[in-house]
Amino acid sequence: MRQVLADFSVSISELKKNPSALIAEASGSPVAVLNHNKPAAYLIPAATYEALMDTIEDYELGKLVEERRNDKDQAVSVSLDDL
Repeated sequence: MRQVLADFSVSISELKKNPSALIAEASGSPVAVLNHNKPAAYLIPAATYEALMDTIEDYELGKLVEERRNDKDQAVSVSLDDL
């Protein structure tokens, strides 16, 4: 059985009845949406999702920086005046 990674959970049928009330009741906490008692999705506040996307983007940019640092020996020297 998969672990539920939220303090609140709701069945899909309950979610369909009144999603606005569910979001208000969760008070900004993630909500696990269950299908046959297994997590099918997670409902998170928009601000949390946006912060998560920013974190992922920062992580991916960090990986790119590290890759480019490893290729430093292939870099071409350019003076600022040439730019």
